[in-house]
Amino acid sequence: METTVNNLAIKRKRAKRIKRVVFYVVLILILFIFLFPFVWMVIASFKTNAQITNPRKVFSFDFTLLNYQKVFSRYNFFKPILNSLIIAVASTILGLVLGLPASYAIARMNARKTSVIILIIRFIPGIAFLLPWYIFFSKLGIADTHLALILCHLLINIPFIVWVMIPYFEAIPKNLDEAAKIDGAYTWQIFMRVLLPLSGPGIVTTSLLSFIFSWNNFVFSLVLAGGKTKTLALSLYSFITYATIDWGALMAASIIITLPILLISLLTQKYIIQGLTAGAVKG
Repeated sequence: METTVNNLAIKRKRAKRIKRVVFYVVLILILFIFLFPFVWMVIASFKTNAQITNPRKVFSFDFTLLNYQKVFSRYNFFKPILNSLIIAVASTILGLVLGLPASYAIARMNARKTSVIILIIRFIPGIAFLLPWYIFFSKLGIADTHLALILCHLLINIPFIVWVMIPYFEAIPKNLDEAAKIDGAYTWQIFMRVLLPLSGPGIVTTSLLSFIFSWNNFVFSLVLAGGKTKTLALSLYSFITYATIDWGALMAASIIITLPILLISLLTQKYIIQGLTAGAVKG
Protein backbone atom coordinates (compact mmCIF):
# COMPACT_ATOMS: atom_id res chain seq x y z
CA MET A 1 0.00 0.00 0.00
CA GLU A 2 2.78 2.41 0.95
CA THR A 3 4.65 1.54 -2.26
CA THR A 4 1.58 2.39 -4.35
CA VAL A 5 1.14 5.73 -2.56
CA ASN A 6 4.83 6.55 -3.06
CA ASN A 7 4.61 5.69 -6.75
CA LEU A 8 1.59 7.94 -7.17
CA ALA A 9 3.40 10.77 -5.39
CA ILE A 10 6.45 10.31 -7.63
CA LYS A 11 4.26 10.31 -10.75
CA ARG A 12 2.54 13.52 -9.63
CA LYS A 13 5.88 15.22 -9.03
CA ARG A 14 7.09 14.15 -12.47
CA ALA A 15 3.88 15.41 -14.07
CA LYS A 16 4.29 18.76 -12.31
CA ARG A 17 7.91 19.01 -13.45
CA ILE A 18 6.94 18.19 -17.03
CA LYS A 19 4.19 20.82 -16.92
CA ARG A 20 6.67 23.39 -15.59
CA VAL A 21 9.21 22.55 -18.27
CA VAL A 22 6.56 22.77 -21.02
CA PHE A 23 5.26 26.05 -19.57
CA TYR A 24 8.70 27.68 -19.49
CA VAL A 25 9.61 26.38 -22.95
CA VAL A 26 6.40 27.83 -24.42
CA LEU A 27 6.96 31.08 -22.49
CA ILE A 28 10.52 31.43 -23.79
CA LEU A 29 9.30 30.67 -27.32
CA ILE A 30 6.60 33.36 -27.13
CA LEU A 31 9.01 35.90 -25.66
CA PHE A 32 11.52 35.14 -28.41
CA ILE A 33 8.91 35.64 -31.13
CA PHE A 34 7.77 38.97 -29.70
CA LEU A 35 11.14 40.35 -28.56
CA PHE A 36 13.37 39.26 -31.45
CA PRO A 37 12.27 42.06 -33.85
CA PHE A 38 12.94 44.69 -31.19
CA VAL A 39 16.30 43.14 -30.22
CA TRP A 40 17.30 42.96 -33.88
CA MET A 41 16.30 46.61 -34.31
CA VAL A 42 18.46 47.65 -31.33
CA ILE A 43 21.46 45.70 -32.63
CA ALA A 44 21.00 47.02 -36.17
CA SER A 45 20.99 50.62 -34.93
CA PHE A 46 24.67 50.17 -33.94
CA LYS A 47 25.71 48.68 -37.30
CA THR A 48 26.68 50.14 -40.64
CA ASN A 49 24.36 49.60 -43.62
CA ALA A 50 26.76 47.03 -45.07
CA GLN A 51 26.74 45.03 -41.83
CA ILE A 52 22.94 45.17 -41.54
CA THR A 53 22.44 43.64 -44.98
CA ASN A 54 25.15 41.00 -44.39
CA PRO A 55 23.57 37.80 -42.92
CA ARG A 56 26.97 36.77 -41.51
CA LYS A 57 27.11 39.92 -39.37
CA VAL A 58 23.99 39.35 -37.29
CA PHE A 59 25.81 39.30 -33.95
CA SER A 60 29.39 39.91 -35.07
CA PHE A 61 29.82 43.56 -36.06
CA ASP A 62 31.79 46.75 -35.41
CA PHE A 63 29.93 48.91 -32.86
CA THR A 64 29.17 52.47 -34.06
CA LEU A 65 27.11 55.47 -32.88
CA LEU A 66 27.15 57.22 -36.26
CA ASN A 67 23.52 56.26 -36.94
CA TYR A 68 22.28 58.18 -33.90
CA GLN A 69 24.46 61.16 -34.81
CA LYS A 70 23.03 61.19 -38.33
CA VAL A 71 19.47 61.09 -37.03
CA PHE A 72 19.91 64.43 -35.24
CA SER A 73 22.49 66.12 -37.47
CA ARG A 74 21.56 65.16 -41.03
CA TYR A 75 17.84 64.43 -40.58
CA ASN A 76 17.07 67.08 -37.91
CA PHE A 77 15.00 64.82 -35.64
CA PHE A 78 14.53 67.40 -32.87
CA LYS A 79 11.65 69.18 -34.62
CA PRO A 80 9.56 66.02 -35.24
CA ILE A 81 10.08 64.99 -31.61
CA LEU A 82 8.76 68.36 -30.43
CA ASN A 83 5.80 68.23 -32.84
CA SER A 84 4.82 64.71 -31.77
CA LEU A 85 5.15 65.65 -28.10
CA ILE A 86 2.94 68.74 -28.46
CA ILE A 87 0.25 66.86 -30.41
CA ALA A 88 0.27 63.77 -28.17
CA VAL A 89 0.20 65.70 -24.87
CA ALA A 90 -2.42 68.22 -26.01
CA SER A 91 -4.75 65.61 -27.55
CA THR A 92 -4.43 63.40 -24.45
CA ILE A 93 -5.17 66.23 -22.00
CA LEU A 94 -8.10 67.57 -24.04
CA GLY A 95 -9.40 64.03 -24.49
CA LEU A 96 -9.41 63.55 -20.71
CA VAL A 97 -11.02 66.96 -20.08
CA LEU A 98 -13.89 66.09 -22.45
CA GLY A 99 -14.02 62.31 -22.10
CA LEU A 100 -13.98 61.86 -18.31
CA PRO A 101 -17.06 64.02 -17.55
CA ALA A 102 -18.88 62.39 -20.48
CA SER A 103 -18.13 58.87 -19.25
CA TYR A 104 -19.17 59.83 -15.69
CA ALA A 105 -22.48 61.26 -16.92
CA ILE A 106 -23.21 58.24 -19.10
CA ALA A 107 -22.39 55.84 -16.26
CA ARG A 108 -24.55 57.61 -13.68
CA MET A 109 -27.51 58.30 -16.01
CA ASN A 110 -27.43 54.92 -17.82
CA ALA A 111 -27.36 56.73 -21.17
CA ARG A 112 -26.80 53.60 -23.23
CA LYS A 113 -27.93 55.16 -26.51
CA THR A 114 -25.33 57.88 -26.17
CA SER A 115 -22.61 55.35 -25.43
CA VAL A 116 -23.61 53.29 -28.49
CA ILE A 117 -23.41 56.39 -30.72
CA ILE A 118 -19.93 57.12 -29.37
CA LEU A 119 -18.93 53.51 -30.01
CA ILE A 120 -20.19 53.69 -33.61
CA ILE A 121 -18.03 56.79 -34.16
CA ARG A 122 -15.05 54.87 -32.81
CA PHE A 123 -15.70 51.99 -35.22
CA ILE A 124 -15.53 54.27 -38.27
CA PRO A 125 -11.95 54.15 -39.60
CA GLY A 126 -10.11 57.44 -39.24
CA ILE A 127 -9.01 57.36 -42.86
CA ALA A 128 -12.65 57.93 -43.89
CA PHE A 129 -12.50 61.44 -42.38
CA LEU A 130 -9.20 62.48 -43.94
CA LEU A 131 -10.49 64.10 -47.16
CA PRO A 132 -13.31 66.08 -45.45
CA TRP A 133 -10.87 67.14 -42.73
CA TYR A 134 -8.30 68.30 -45.26
CA ILE A 135 -10.88 70.40 -47.16
CA PHE A 136 -12.37 71.75 -43.93
CA PHE A 137 -9.02 72.69 -42.37
CA SER A 138 -7.79 74.22 -45.63
CA LYS A 139 -10.88 76.45 -45.80
CA LEU A 140 -10.33 77.54 -42.19
CA GLY A 141 -6.64 78.21 -42.85
CA ILE A 142 -5.40 75.82 -40.13
CA ALA A 143 -3.93 73.13 -42.39
CA ASP A 144 -0.38 72.11 -41.44
CA THR A 145 -0.89 73.24 -37.83
CA HIS A 146 -0.77 71.44 -34.50
CA LEU A 147 -4.43 72.35 -33.92
CA ALA A 148 -5.59 70.40 -36.98
CA LEU A 149 -3.80 67.21 -35.91
CA ILE A 150 -4.92 67.59 -32.29
CA LEU A 151 -8.57 67.83 -33.38
CA CYS A 152 -8.17 64.73 -35.57
CA HIS A 153 -6.67 62.72 -32.74
CA LEU A 154 -9.48 63.80 -30.41
CA LEU A 155 -12.01 62.06 -32.65
CA ILE A 156 -10.28 58.77 -31.81
CA ASN A 157 -9.14 59.48 -28.24
CA ILE A 158 -12.42 60.74 -26.79
CA PRO A 159 -14.54 57.65 -27.70
CA PHE A 160 -11.75 55.41 -26.42
CA ILE A 161 -11.51 57.28 -23.09
CA VAL A 162 -15.30 57.27 -22.69
CA TRP A 163 -15.65 53.54 -23.32
CA VAL A 164 -12.81 52.55 -21.01
CA MET A 165 -14.01 54.79 -18.17
CA ILE A 166 -17.76 54.04 -18.31
CA PRO A 167 -17.49 50.59 -16.65
CA TYR A 168 -14.90 52.01 -14.26
CA PHE A 169 -17.29 54.71 -12.99
CA GLU A 170 -20.13 52.16 -12.89
CA ALA A 171 -18.03 50.02 -10.55
CA ILE A 172 -17.81 52.89 -8.02
CA PRO A 173 -20.84 52.71 -5.65
CA LYS A 174 -23.46 55.46 -6.06
CA ASN A 175 -23.62 55.68 -2.26
CA LEU A 176 -20.48 57.83 -2.41
CA ASP A 177 -22.30 60.37 -4.60
CA GLU A 178 -25.28 60.43 -2.25
CA ALA A 179 -23.09 60.82 0.83
CA ALA A 180 -21.25 63.74 -0.78
CA LYS A 181 -24.58 65.40 -1.73
CA ILE A 182 -25.75 65.11 1.87
CA ASP A 183 -22.57 66.95 2.90
CA GLY A 184 -23.52 69.76 0.50
CA ALA A 185 -21.27 68.96 -2.46
CA TYR A 186 -22.32 69.91 -5.99
CA THR A 187 -22.16 67.43 -8.87
CA TRP A 188 -18.91 68.85 -10.24
CA GLN A 189 -17.37 68.75 -6.74
CA ILE A 190 -18.37 65.09 -6.38
CA PHE A 191 -16.78 64.35 -9.74
CA MET A 192 -13.56 66.27 -9.05
CA ARG A 193 -12.98 65.46 -5.38
CA VAL A 194 -14.52 62.00 -4.98
CA LEU A 195 -14.72 60.14 -8.30
CA LEU A 196 -11.48 61.24 -9.98
CA PRO A 197 -9.18 60.32 -7.05
CA LEU A 198 -10.77 56.86 -6.98
CA SER A 199 -10.32 56.49 -10.73
CA GLY A 200 -6.54 56.93 -10.78
CA PRO A 201 -5.60 53.61 -12.44
CA GLY A 202 -8.26 54.02 -15.12
CA ILE A 203 -7.16 57.57 -15.90
CA VAL A 204 -3.51 56.49 -16.11
CA THR A 205 -4.46 53.68 -18.48
CA THR A 206 -6.52 55.83 -20.83
CA SER A 207 -3.93 58.61 -20.74
CA LEU A 208 -1.09 56.30 -21.67
CA LEU A 209 -2.96 54.49 -24.45
CA SER A 210 -4.24 57.78 -25.91
CA PHE A 211 -0.70 59.20 -25.80
CA ILE A 212 0.66 56.09 -27.55
CA PHE A 213 -1.95 56.40 -30.30
CA SER A 214 -1.09 60.05 -30.94
CA TRP A 215 2.65 59.43 -30.68
CA ASN A 216 2.60 56.58 -33.22
CA ASN A 217 -0.09 57.84 -35.59
CA PHE A 218 0.98 57.94 -39.22
CA VAL A 219 -2.11 58.23 -41.45
CA PHE A 220 -3.37 61.56 -40.10
CA SER A 221 0.09 63.10 -40.31
CA LEU A 222 0.61 61.80 -43.84
CA VAL A 223 -2.36 63.82 -45.15
CA LEU A 224 -2.69 66.76 -42.75
CA ALA A 225 0.88 67.49 -41.64
CA GLY A 226 3.41 69.46 -43.64
CA GLY A 227 6.88 70.86 -43.18
CA LYS A 228 5.91 72.77 -40.02
CA THR A 229 4.17 69.90 -38.21
CA LYS A 230 6.00 66.80 -39.44
CA THR A 231 5.73 64.12 -36.73
CA LEU A 232 8.07 61.28 -35.80
CA ALA A 233 6.14 58.59 -37.66
CA LEU A 234 6.07 60.71 -40.82
CA SER A 235 9.74 61.68 -40.52
CA LEU A 236 10.76 58.03 -41.01
CA TYR A 237 10.08 58.64 -44.71
CA SER A 238 13.21 60.80 -44.75
CA PHE A 239 15.40 57.70 -44.50
CA ILE A 240 13.87 56.12 -47.61
CA THR A 241 14.84 57.53 -50.99
CA TYR A 242 14.34 56.37 -54.56
CA ALA A 243 17.84 54.90 -54.77
CA THR A 244 18.70 53.73 -51.25
CA ILE A 245 17.42 53.13 -47.73
CA ASP A 246 19.54 54.30 -44.81
CA TRP A 247 18.84 51.22 -42.68
CA GLY A 248 21.16 52.17 -39.84
CA ALA A 249 19.65 55.61 -39.31
CA LEU A 250 16.16 54.18 -39.81
CA MET A 251 16.73 51.63 -37.02
CA ALA A 252 18.19 54.33 -34.74
CA ALA A 253 15.19 56.58 -35.38
CA SER A 254 12.82 53.67 -34.65
CA ILE A 255 14.55 53.11 -31.30
CA ILE A 256 14.21 56.80 -30.45
CA ILE A 257 10.48 56.65 -31.24
CA THR A 258 9.89 53.39 -29.34
CA LEU A 259 12.03 53.96 -26.23
CA PRO A 260 9.94 56.68 -24.48
CA ILE A 261 6.73 54.65 -24.85
CA LEU A 262 8.48 51.51 -23.66
CA LEU A 263 9.89 53.21 -20.56
CA ILE A 264 6.56 54.84 -19.67
CA SER A 265 4.74 51.52 -20.11
CA LEU A 266 7.21 49.70 -17.86
CA LEU A 267 6.98 52.37 -15.16
CA THR A 268 3.17 52.46 -15.18
CA GLN A 269 2.36 48.81 -15.93
CA LYS A 270 0.87 48.28 -12.44
CA TYR A 271 -1.64 51.09 -13.00
CA ILE A 272 -2.41 49.89 -16.52
CA ILE A 273 -3.32 46.41 -15.27
CA GLN A 274 -5.47 47.87 -12.49
CA GLY A 275 -7.17 50.26 -14.89
CA LEU A 276 -8.02 47.56 -17.45
CA THR A 277 -9.36 45.11 -14.86
CA ALA A 278 -10.99 47.29 -12.18
CA GLY A 279 -13.87 48.41 -14.37
CA ALA A 280 -14.71 44.82 -15.26
CA VAL A 281 -15.82 43.96 -11.70
CA LYS A 282 -18.68 45.74 -9.99
CA GLY A 283 -19.13 46.06 -6.25
